[in-house]
Amino acid sequence: MASYYRGRGHRGEMTCAHRTRPFGSMITVSYAGRSIRCRVTDRGPFIRGRVLDVSISAARALGIMRSGVVPVTLE
Repeated sequence: MASYYRGRGHRGEMTCAHRTRPFGSMITVSYAGRSIRCRVTDRGPFIRGRVLDVSISAARALGIMRSGVVPVTLE
């Protein structure tokens, strides 16, 4: 499960927060036939059941702005 948050980084940059992946690593996130690559720049999420928080620009690219929390696949 993934959600979105304000994120760190430059405006419009696709970033994400993950608990264990190294900072700066790139993750491919897929949801509903859409895929993006985002850079790990933060730690989190700290809510049970969620594995990833994506920045607002990444959430727009994935189409999850209205849903808020969605199931995703990570590579």
